[in-house]
Amino acid sequence: MKTWKKLVSAAGAAGLALSLAACGGSSAGGDNKLVVGASPSPHAQILRYVADNLAEKQGIELEVKEYTDYIQPNEALNSGDLDANYFQTVPYFDEVTAKNNWQFDHGKGIHLEPLGIYSEKIKDIKDVKAGAKIGVINDTTNQARALKLLADNGLIKLPKDEKQQLVSVIAKSKEYNPRGFELSEVEGPQLVRSLADLDIAVINGNYALGGGKKPSDALILESTENNPSLNILAWKKDSEKVEAIKKLDSLLHSPEVKAFIEKTWPDKSVLPGF
Repeated sequence: MKTWKKLVSAAGAAGLALSLAACGGSSAGGDNKLVVGASPSPHAQILRYVADNLAEKQGIELEVKEYTDYIQPNEALNSGDLDANYFQTVPYFDEVTAKNNWQFDHGKGIHLEPLGIYSEKIKDIKDVKAGAKIGVINDTTNQARALKLLADNGLIKLPKDEKQQLVSVIAKSKEYNPRGFELSEVEGPQLVRSLADLDIAVINGNYALGGGKKPSDALILESTENNPSLNILAWKKDSEKVEAIKKLDSLLHSPEVKAFIEKTWPDKSVLPGF
């Protein structure tokens, strides 16, 4: 999941929508017209494929509004400006809906933008030495995900209490950090640049790509299997367009979309989660 500053793009702020009409004509209107908020990549690209190739057969029409932050798409969904959104992972969804008491629902996972463990100093995860410097993103949702990847590869241990699964807790603990790693919290966009001063860093896919890294450069990549961080389509529970929304969700889990993702991102920076 990308973690972006609380800043909507100029196009989004101006209310500029990228209309992706499946029917190629004017708005279909009614319960078959869906306005969906999405991150530009890969979410909007996937929706564009659905709009151009699959939606018409299901009798739905899509209009996509692109956002470059993680705040406004849910606020717009709650206010009724959007019928659905596609940009967030399940843990993020759970956190923000509970915090704001939003009555949202969501479908199953669609895709994963995998975290990776990257290094400019070692070639194998087995070569990480005691006391090594490890960079981890500083926002809590992605930080928990990064720490899990480190734990899954035997570098640290996680406290059983999920509220204690934080860099600030683990770094100081001999129980959770027996090899004495120096864990540093770093802003997401700075993680690739920080590799020169670190032994390894856990980096979100979007930040890795933005810094010139490819998934194939990673020592370790996240797996989609049983991964709670798949991206989902979300909507309001009381939406009058729930039938059309569920048709869209079904299309987003179709063999055609899976093939589109695999063809469009052969570098595995985006992985189908179904």
